[in-house]
Parts: sequence; C-alpha cells; structure tokens
Amino acid sequence: MAEAALRGLGRASGALAAGAFTVSQCLYNVDGGERAVMFDSLRGGVQQFVRGEGTHFMIPIVQRPIVMDVRTKPREIPSVTGTKDLQMVNIKLRVLWRPIVEELPQLYQELGVDFDERVLPSVGNEVLKSIVAQYNAEELLSKREEVSARIKAEMLKRAKIFHLIFDDVAITHLTFGREYMKAIEMKQVASQEAERQQWVVKKAEQERQAVVTRAEGEAEAAQIITDAMEKTGNAIIEVRRIDAAKEIAGKLASSRNIVYLPSGGGGSGVGGSGSSGGGGANLLLGIDTK
Repeated sequence: MAEAALRGLGRASGALAAGAFTVSQCLYNVDGGERAVMFDSLRGGVQQFVRGEGTHFMIPIVQRPIVMDVRTKPREIPSVTGTKDLQMVNIKLRVLWRPIVEELPQLYQELGVDFDERVLPSVGNEVLKSIVAQYNAEELLSKREEVSARIKAEMLKRAKIFHLIFDDVAITHLTFGREYMKAIEMKQVASQEAERQQWVVKKAEQERQAVVTRAEGEAEAAQIITDAMEKTGNAIIEVRRIDAAKEIAGKLASSRNIVYLPSGGGGSGVGGSGSSGGGGANLLLGIDTK
C-alpha cells in the first residue's frame, strides 16, 4: 500500500512539473522600454500588431516573440568628406534615435533586429556628404547652426523611410586638414599685420597733423609779434626781456648755492678794494658746496 501511494505521489508531482513546464513555455514577458512582435509560422510570418509591456501568451513551436528595445539611444556618426572649395573636413554627428513603435513589424521584416548598424552609418554619411559639399570651409564655421539644421531636416526625412525617429541631431566635432589650418593661420597673421600697418599709417598721419598745427601756431605767433613790433617798436622785446629776467631771478633765488651781494654806494668792495662813484652793480655769487 505504501509503495502504491508513493507511486501515485510521483505521478502527481510529475504531472504538476510537466504542467508547470508547459505553462512557462506558453508565456513570455516584455519589460519596460521594450515592445514585441510575434512571428507565427501558421499565419504567414510576422503579425502586424505590436505587444506592449507585460506578460503575454504564445503557442510554443508555432509562435516566436521578437522583443525589441524602443528607448531613445545615442549614436555618433563620423565622416570624412569634402567641402565646396575642395577642402577635406573631419566631421562627427551625434544623433538621438529610436524606432517607430507602430512600424516595428515592418522594421523587423525589412531590416531585422540589428537595423541600427545597417541604417545609421550609411544614412548619416550620405547626408553629411551631400550637405557639407554645398558649403565652403569658412561657411561651415560661420554657419554651423544652419548646417546642423539642414542636416537634421534631411536626417529626419530619410529616417522615416527606415521606420526611425531622430529626436536630436547635432555636429559635435569639426576639423580641417593640416594644410587648410596652416592657410588659416597664415591668413590671420597677414590680417593682423595689415591692421598693424593701418595703425602705423594713422599714427603717422596724426603726427603729421600735429606738426602742421604746431608750425601754424608758431607762424601765427611770430606774425603777432611782428605786428606788435611794427606798432610799438622795441617795447615788446623789452617786456619779454623783463619777463625772462624775472623768471631767471626767481630760479636763482630758490637755489641754495647762490649768494646775493648788494653793492654799496661808497663802501669797500669785496676783498678790501674800494669802489667810488654813485653806485655799483649788485653781485650774485655761485658757491660750490663740493
């Protein structure tokens, strides 16, 4: 009896295990940020509807779910292309892309699960080459925002053909060849030298104008003196001489090495020698302190 009971329990547990295994084979999960399309071998391949997040039922062997990530992902697309003036430019494009959820069945049928590796590099390089070729090298630097906008518009247009959406497109890297960079450097040096020469010319012109103005002022002053002398004789010269004498006397009076010796009317002079007459010249003696 005990053995029969044990055999019954074994059969029951085996049936439960088989049932659990069968149920697990009939269910599949779709995580957050993912969607699934169903391949049904009895219904003509990929079904044209998308399963959302959660747990879903399927028929083992007959049906096979394909789970695909629909979250936004970044991708950098490098390209080396030529400009309108035949300059080589190394450019990198950063795109934020994601698949169109409603078109996942068509996307899987046409491109498979590795669609990003098939589509993004080719589309990015083609768009970059076509847009960059319409601008000169200098325009790529001065009109960078315009170039990015045109690249984004063309990428969005091309992405719809492949069931993709680009949320953002931007140029992250833009460099030219060594020869062009050297040419730009030489051009900048020449421009700075031209600006310096213009400054030198302006400075010389200002100095010339200053000399002319100063000469005109001196000529006008000489003419004024000549006119005054014609009217007053030598009086103007005497006035100038008196002014000069005052200036000299003021400078000498403020010097510590100058001694003033007034002349006496009838006294003795310096060194015991007498002087006769009504008056004599006053003396300013320079004393050397060394």
